[in-house]
Amino acid sequence: MVKAYLRYEPAVAFGVIVSVESNITYDSSGKHLFAPALEKLGVWHVRQGVCTKTLTPSPSSRGSSLAVTYVASSRSSLVASGYADGSIRIWDGDKGSCETTLNGHKGAVTALRYNKVGSLLASGSKDNDVILWDVVGETGLFRLRGHRDQVTDLVFLDSGKKLVSSSKDKFLRVWDLETQHCMQIVSGHHSEIWSIDVDPEERYLVAGSADLELRFYAVKHDSTNGESMLNVSGAENEKNGELSTENKWEVLKHFGEIQRQSKDRVATVRFNKSGNLLACQVAGKTVEIFRVLDEAESKRKAKRRINRKKEKKSTKVVAEATENVEAKYGTEEAGSFPVVTVPDVFKLLQTVRASKKICSISFCPITPKKSLASLALSLNNNLLEFYSIESGASTKTLAIELQGHRSDVRSVTLSSDNSLLMSTSHNAVKIWNPSTGSCLRTIDSGYGLCGLIVPHNKYAIVGTKDGIIEIIDVGSGTCSEGVEAHGGSVRSIAAIPNENGFVSGSADHDVKFWEYQLKQKPGQDSKCFTVSNVRTLKMNDDVLVVAVSPDAKYVAAALLDCTVKVFFMDSLKFFLSLYGHRLPVLCMDISSDGELIVTGSADKNLKIWGLDFGDCHKSIFAHADSVMAVQFVRNTHYMFSAGKDRLVKYWDADKFELLLTLEGHLADVWCLAISSRGDFVVTGSHDRSIRRWDRTEEPFFIEEEKEKRLEEMFDADIDNAFENRYAPKEELPEEGAVALAGKKTQETLTATDSIIDALDVAEMELKHIAEHEEEKTRGKVADFEPNMIMLGLSPSDYVLRALSNINANDLEQTLLALPFSDALKLLSYSKDWTSNPDKVLSWFAGLLQCCCGCIIVS
Repeated sequence: MVKAYLRYEPAVAFGVIVSVESNITYDSSGKHLFAPALEKLGVWHVRQGVCTKTLTPSPSSRGSSLAVTYVASSRSSLVASGYADGSIRIWDGDKGSCETTLNGHKGAVTALRYNKVGSLLASGSKDNDVILWDVVGETGLFRLRGHRDQVTDLVFLDSGKKLVSSSKDKFLRVWDLETQHCMQIVSGHHSEIWSIDVDPEERYLVAGSADLELRFYAVKHDSTNGESMLNVSGAENEKNGELSTENKWEVLKHFGEIQRQSKDRVATVRFNKSGNLLACQVAGKTVEIFRVLDEAESKRKAKRRINRKKEKKSTKVVAEATENVEAKYGTEEAGSFPVVTVPDVFKLLQTVRASKKICSISFCPITPKKSLASLALSLNNNLLEFYSIESGASTKTLAIELQGHRSDVRSVTLSSDNSLLMSTSHNAVKIWNPSTGSCLRTIDSGYGLCGLIVPHNKYAIVGTKDGIIEIIDVGSGTCSEGVEAHGGSVRSIAAIPNENGFVSGSADHDVKFWEYQLKQKPGQDSKCFTVSNVRTLKMNDDVLVVAVSPDAKYVAAALLDCTVKVFFMDSLKFFLSLYGHRLPVLCMDISSDGELIVTGSADKNLKIWGLDFGDCHKSIFAHADSVMAVQFVRNTHYMFSAGKDRLVKYWDADKFELLLTLEGHLADVWCLAISSRGDFVVTGSHDRSIRRWDRTEEPFFIEEEKEKRLEEMFDADIDNAFENRYAPKEELPEEGAVALAGKKTQETLTATDSIIDALDVAEMELKHIAEHEEEKTRGKVADFEPNMIMLGLSPSDYVLRALSNINANDLEQTLLALPFSDALKLLSYSKDWTSNPDKVLSWFAGLLQCCCGCIIVS
């Protein structure tokens, strides 16, 4: 009989407040902040500091590349999130539901921007393309091509009629969205342009790069009578009102530069909603805040500057030179518009300094009463900070930090009843509820490498990098004592089953045995919990891992020399030496029956050994990188392993078979813990997330999983190798080229197949109807039996039903994939659809256009 196993599925992911790779943004009300957390999007209530909603993609669409890379909010409740696989999801922030998914980019989304009305969405990507999306119609309009490197930022101009895009190719491009062409290419930067923004009045556009200055451009608008005008008073005067051919298409006119304080490259430049502040965030710990003066103030400042310059020169030069200067500046003063320069408009107000490197910033759209603005920062140590910007200085008002670790999760440990989960990091220990993912306690600690929750859940033991064993009081959330246990880092801790103690292994070559004790300290009435060393086992090399057999008969120690030594627990006499790994063993575990010991190594292999004779039953190439954790499911020979290849794998140690591969982590997986009943697994990662995988009631078979993995490998090989190797390579796009917005996906191919099937069924039904009519004319009267597959619909209604089930965003690519003959069949039904207005869909005009395009392409 074929053996069936129960499937494990991703259940909860927690511990990440904000991702490093994406930006943050406020909603239109200013009450909530959208903070990406890997594949999820957290909605934080700023005043309460609580995550009220989590926007998570459906389980079917999750994958290793599905991490949020950019977020943009609109004036309504809609928010757009771009992902590493190139997809874009539109969410309703109030309902917490995904309204639509837009597929068009082939690379990670790097920029998103709504127009002022919120009806259009522009997206840029690592595939160098810009796509314009119709948010209302939930479909792509067109693709703008021309950049030679990834698009870094986008901004709409002139009421959404124009779009400016920046790129790492050092150029700005101005696109006319009505004629769909590139009308201006702006050069001048000496390095990659990382961010651009325009003030609310669209007077100035600022661009930030790795250059030591910010570059500003004056924005020229089209007036109501069609003539061009520059929106900077006195910046440019056209001779006789005539424009040269070159200036006719010039939307951005170079206005000047401002020297930055920091030498780090610019990461983000943003104006606040009122336009009186400009924030320049660098790839470091600082944000430079500039005050933006209005038109009247900037003119007065320019006039004062001219007067000061004139007075300064008049005291130093001779009388003739003075007359010349007066004549020169007299002409400037004669006009009512003095020449305004960048320093006359932008003035450095202050510099905000954060504790760690800043990843992104966002201005609150609502201006507080007692300050100029409120600014949110996301830091690279999984932290959100909020600052109040005042005229004199900035003050930190709030920090969201308790819901996650500041760095990698190095170990996870479950309590004996699975009610508590302890995780360690470089400076803190956190106690979690593994069912809900809520953080119960945060305790300051050393760099914890391993941990153990003592039975009855009152205390926990943490081994640190400094060689100290810390005793944590779980109830009070404090570190009650630190015992100097080892001369090197404590790499591993293992509980002694059915006994009052544990074993620790360290880099100082020692394996130490400890007992729990209650001692009364001098001057205290109550007894306190502590540990004492009872035995020490000296080794010849650094001890990386220790493990104790469930019957407490053996203790195993993995050494830096790639071997595993097994000793008798009672006498500490040598029993076995397990050798065969080419690199050090980083993890190991012993099965509940004491028959098997499994070791995972930096050589990417798992080795399964018999604990009776020390023979190697099987060596398995398990992961694409170092195996960091391995553990048996209690009372079974099933085991889980985790590696630096970001994968968690489920194995049968008797059949030496891979059962499941669990994907979800976006960085190295450092540790794992399995519940005592084996109903869930918890993993911790370099991406600072803790994930729980639950066992379901769904059975699966090894052969079926093997077939699935082979199909996935085959599909990946077709997508990556065959297309790239044998298909003609795509040439670089022409300057300002326009292309289709969508892309061919598995969904569009499936939708094409469904339309072809519907056309075939409808054609057969039409033939059946024609034959029945012919029999009626011959006098053979019989009841017509319609095809049950059509659910009582007419052939045209059945085809229309198949079309209506396709997402609007996928319709164009779906119809373009139709063969020539099927496209003609589809058009033959259009007469019937147009004769019944109630049946005509809102996208019917687009359908006809796509079908005609399909015929032309065919």
